Amino acid sequence: MANALLSIQIIPKVNNEDVYSFVDEAIAVIDSANVTFEVHPMETTMEGELSELLKIVQQMNEKMAELGAPGVISQVKIAYQPEGISMNKLTEKYQ
Repeated sequence: MANALLSIQIIPKVNNEDVYSFVDEAIAVIDSANVTFEVHPMETTMEGELSELLKIVQQMNEKMAELGAPGVISQVKIAYQPEGISMNKLTEKYQ
């Protein structure tokens, strides 16, 4: 079972470019990492091992730089429970 949930809102600094194409690329980095994730209107939440999720955040930021963004703001929230945590368990009463 995963020990962390990590939500990220990535905001690349771009000049006169479509920021959504950059966000799509950031989400593609998550998708290629083969972790459980959900895209929401204001952030994307991933489920996995904390160290793995933090590496994905690094890769997302590096991808933004590769695409030409001169800077990136990443707002990150982490829920960490060594004994295990899941998105479904936290939200089951709402489903």
